[in-house]
Amino acid sequence: MSLDGRTRFGLDVGTSRIVLARQSGENYQFDSQLNAFVSLPFSKLTCGVLEKENIPHSRLDGHLVVYGDASERFADLLHTETRRPMLEGTLNPGEPDGLAVVRSIVELLVGPGSKTGCKLCYSVPAAPLGSEEGPKFHNAALHQMLGELGFEVRSLEEGLAVVFAELADSNYTGIGISCGAGLSNVCLAYLSVPVVSFSLPRAGDHVDAGAAAAAGEVSTRVRVLKEQYFSMNGNPGDALPFKLRQALRVYYDDLIGSLVEAMREAFQEQRALPRLNRPIPLVLAGGSVLPPGFRDRFEQALRAADFPLRVSEVRLASDPLHATAKGALVAALADM
Repeated sequence: MSLDGRTRFGLDVGTSRIVLARQSGENYQFDSQLNAFVSLPFSKLTCGVLEKENIPHSRLDGHLVVYGDASERFADLLHTETRRPMLEGTLNPGEPDGLAVVRSIVELLVGPGSKTGCKLCYSVPAAPLGSEEGPKFHNAALHQMLGELGFEVRSLEEGLAVVFAELADSNYTGIGISCGAGLSNVCLAYLSVPVVSFSLPRAGDHVDAGAAAAAGEVSTRVRVLKEQYFSMNGNPGDALPFKLRQALRVYYDDLIGSLVEAMREAFQEQRALPRLNRPIPLVLAGGSVLPPGFRDRFEQALRAADFPLRVSEVRLASDPLHATAKGALVAALADM
């Protein structure tokens, strides 16, 4: 697809996956890649084979980096773990090549052509609960990198992106929640204006790591089994060992309980909450909300809490994995 100065993009820079949204006629188009890489020793022969097989790769500091979806296949073949450019929602300080890998994945998703004049809105985490300041280095590094590619850029907090993607029918009034891999992001918005937003270090990676430790498994295997078989509806799930199934339920309940309590605390402490004359909707998005029964368990916890706002409905986003990117594109189309 050729690019021009009118092209708009929404970009979800997630810990697990990077998702790009663009408009295709009357519809939205989404492309995504795993936000991960595998490092290989450099040789001209290996480089030539990778090019022949059209496997996305780059050369960094004397070694080859295979990135995106292909990295998982290489990691499996080499009996190693993929490395991740991001940790808990922000650039991983232990991976000096992380930003360069994110840049390569973005270029792969956007495709060839000049980005000059193209407008791109990208997601960033909100400030942690109890803090006034978000992750400055992460946000600034992404802004600079995307600008160097030629984009005109702006950032958008992830929870607000969910509101933009899902709550047009309520004039963008309600609560958007994105439970990804590294962080959970929450935003209460009134008529598209963010009133309360925060992030919480409880999300998919926390569930995977906790369940893996409890069940004597490795996190990567837990993630794969969870995505394929886990349900919160009481379905035994024959492919899941009993101990792992129980551990996943414990850590998912911990995630839901922590999130509901954090929301209750944040909203109760906010003195300037809008005076709402009717209940507001709440939308759940992100990969960690996908297990069957998650929505029901979340609503049960919310209704049982002393919640300071009236909520009309709790529902999943129409497309939970792509909601953040879609919301960023909505912002790019409207405001850039």
